[in-house]
Amino acid sequence: MSSLSYSPAKENEDITVKQEVEGEAVTVKEEEDAFRVKEDEDITVKEEEDAVYGVKKEEEEMTVTSIKEETGYLGPVSQTHLKASNGSNGELRHKTCSLINTREILHYLGASGEPQQPHDADKAKKSLSRSEHLRKHLQRCTGKRTHRCSECGKRFTSSGIKMHQRTHTGEKSYSCDQCGNSFGQSCHLVSHQRTHTGEKSYICDQCGKSFTISSSLTVHQRIHTGEKPYNCDQCGKSFGRSGALTVHQRIHSGEKPYSCDQCGKSFGTSSHLVSHQRTHTGEKPYSCDQCGKSFGQSGALTVHQRIHSGEKPYSCDQCGKSFGMSSHLVSHQRTYTGEKPYSCDHCRKSFTTSGSLTVHQRTHTGEKPYSCGQCGKSFGQSGALTVHQRIHSGEKPYNCDQCGKSFVSSSQLTIHQRTHTGEKSYSCDQR
Repeated sequence: MSSLSYSPAKENEDITVKQEVEGEAVTVKEEEDAFRVKEDEDITVKEEEDAVYGVKKEEEEMTVTSIKEETGYLGPVSQTHLKASNGSNGELRHKTCSLINTREILHYLGASGEPQQPHDADKAKKSLSRSEHLRKHLQRCTGKRTHRCSECGKRFTSSGIKMHQRTHTGEKSYSCDQCGNSFGQSCHLVSHQRTHTGEKSYICDQCGKSFTISSSLTVHQRIHTGEKPYNCDQCGKSFGRSGALTVHQRIHSGEKPYSCDQCGKSFGTSSHLVSHQRTHTGEKPYSCDQCGKSFGQSGALTVHQRIHSGEKPYSCDQCGKSFGMSSHLVSHQRTYTGEKPYSCDHCRKSFTTSGSLTVHQRTHTGEKPYSCGQCGKSFGQSGALTVHQRIHSGEKPYNCDQCGKSFVSSSQLTIHQRTHTGEKSYSCDQR
């Protein structure tokens, strides 16, 4: 067994480390400044400036070398000689990772075991920086969330905390060069830019519908599978989207975080606030391409278009009656169950829909929030305003299929049709 020669920088300061490598005892003397290893040894100590472990492959043998840090202190694991099993790099990587995860970052120690002063401030700063890089690297390997947000208490990785904090600061560093819209994350900008290019890379394999982002496709596919993974812990109702669950839970909590700055009315969702604000501005950005009628909500336009197409996609499983809106089906089904979940706190009268309760409560408050822009007349229901505006426009969209006479409202058409059928729906109970 050949010995290792070295040149001591200080007297009486050496550390003898004995390790067994494949049955041979190897003695390594470490010094603070430098050391040499003879060429014919089976163990190679490699000096590098990075505080990580290097891996060298020579003729089916893997040598893992620990890196000498700036002060010359080699660390607790001076050498480990590994032989790759059947050339498996995966096994070697696993062993290397184990070494990295268990390695301790030690203080600079002399022969006495006491902490030593670094040679100068610059070297100390470099060593500290490298230790910090290694610590962050280990966090990325293990996926540990060591960074806590001071605003909300959530924990993230070192890179994740930066993106999260933008939700609190409102910082939006990524801007669209076409419309100027800004985003807090680059991936959100990429998704937005597809609205300009029309690119929809994610396609449903069942119906062929396309989407700009993969998450939208995932949510859509739940329509086909019926999957509803998000459950309310209070009533058990399930949802296909986490956002829908969040909105639903506000029914239980009564939370309405979105307020109108003109009238102070609050809403459970931002979309409801936006729709409400259009009652103040009069904006109706959604227009029917068949009759030109405009609406403040896209959903209202969709429902309206069913008047032209005759589509009624929602059917009652008890009587087979069909409806153009799901809410109308729900209200209809309550005629069988007798359920009236919405009660007036003034007179205790109950209603099958929340909209009916809202309209009813205006009989107590006298509120008439819908005003005609031409004559100033006010109404308690938006439908009443719509019918009234037809007096000014002369529009009569409801036609009798027997005589061709037209009417401004569906109720007037219904009354007229009884003159043809002879139906008399109202009887006196005193005869």
